[in-house]
Amino acid sequence: MPKFLFEATYTTEGIRALMKDKAAGRRQANEKLLASVNGKLEAFYYSMGARDVIAIVDLPNAEAAAAISFTAMASGLSRVRTTPLLTVEEVDRALTRKLAPS
Repeated sequence: MPKFLFEATYTTEGIRALMKDKAAGRRQANEKLLASVNGKLEAFYYSMGARDVIAIVDLPNAEAAAAISFTAMASGLSRVRTTPLLTVEEVDRALTRKLAPS
């Protein structure tokens, strides 16, 4: 299953929700959201810096990743940046592909 990196920055409302639900509650809410598109949380960390939350997730496809990102941002609790991740093997296969010059 493809992996995606989600980086989230909480809004003021998001910080209030974090204070109310606690860190474990916010992780649980994210797990439930991911499960709704047959996704799975691999790693979930809070950070200090430009991003408040870093998550690595397994999702069926980019459409599911976009749906998660849009849903999270529409809640008004966070701003989300989504990055598709490639395995070492995927990069090696890409490096061996012969493409016609443009």
